Amino acid sequence: MEKKYDFVTGDKETILKNLIEILELKKNPFHPFVFINGPECAEIADDVYIGYLSEINARGSKVTIKKGCDIASFVCINVADSHKRSVGISDEIERGPITLDENVFVGSHCFIGGDTHIGHHSVVAAGTILIKGGEIPPYSLIKGNPAVIYPGFYERKHTENK
Repeated sequence: MEKKYDFVTGDKETILKNLIEILELKKNPFHPFVFINGPECAEIADDVYIGYLSEINARGSKVTIKKGCDIASFVCINVADSHKRSVGISDEIERGPITLDENVFVGSHCFIGGDTHIGHHSVVAAGTILIKGGEIPPYSLIKGNPAVIYPGFYERKHTENK
């Protein structure tokens, strides 16, 4: 017999427990609704914030998020790109590592794809789509779709604040 769930009269803890069970969510230190796929391939520092309903997909490659990073809600960081396989151009899913160095801010509703290394003290503006970003220098501003990189944008401001 299929288990029934009461989402109307249940208390908050019971409802959350039921959702976690139904969605088969794995426990993580951020929030029950932060999705981390391939946690064995994700290296995330202790003092990182990841917002509600964000996804980290490290399966098949590696995601490294260093200390002081702040990742807003509704962000997707995904090492995999399957579009070539889906349309019959390739038999493989392309995968590439992603690294966010120290103190990187990622705004809401961003996508960061494989083969991307974002230098420390950089900002990925809300809504940015960054596919195969390559090596992005420290203190950069990355924004737009397609993403435009402004190297060193925050360097002077960071130095002035010290």
